[in-house]
Amino acid sequence: MVTRLAIAQTPGLPDEDMVYCVRALIIVDVQNDFCEGGSIPVPGAGILAPAINEYLSEDPGYQHIVATKDFHIDPGDHFSDHPDYSSSWPPHCRAGGPGSEFVPDLDTRPIEAVFRKGAYAAAYSGFEGVDDNGTPLLDWLRQRGVDRVDVVGIATDYCVRRTAVDASRAGLATRVLLDLTAAVSADSTAQALDEMRTASIALIGGH
Repeated sequence: MVTRLAIAQTPGLPDEDMVYCVRALIIVDVQNDFCEGGSIPVPGAGILAPAINEYLSEDPGYQHIVATKDFHIDPGDHFSDHPDYSSSWPPHCRAGGPGSEFVPDLDTRPIEAVFRKGAYAAAYSGFEGVDDNGTPLLDWLRQRGVDRVDVVGIATDYCVRRTAVDASRAGLATRVLLDLTAAVSADSTAQALDEMRTASIALIGGH
């Protein structure tokens, strides 16, 4: 049975006037290839897993926790020997390879489902991913009545941004917990933050 978190519309309202929401956390691409020693190391990514673990240990009230993975089989020109680090990248997160695995420090026990994306084309949003049963992320969330999501992970200016924007466009109340993200570059992050604000995404914390 799904436990629902009650949030009062106005302080002091009786129980029958409570509004109920179902919250989920989306952990984006906390994988070996995006951390130090990987093929596309993102500054600061190495400390995210312990920080996410600590955050979840405080029982922040999620009814569901899911994660996404880059999982490339043959993504075409997404891979390049001469990448521009914008639309093309060095080979990374190859399906079945060690770079596609979650970093060892991430406690995966709370994760209910993993959504893999990018098998045959570039895919930045977690909402392009499917679970082991072929269920898309949005369908999975809707089946469980989720109406609010928080997004954390790698990278703020790419997959976190795209995942958060798609969540908001799907009608989910969306927050990005910036202290639990890592970014590729300052310039692209500034653009990403502006885009997310425009999409009515709440940005919590900050770099």
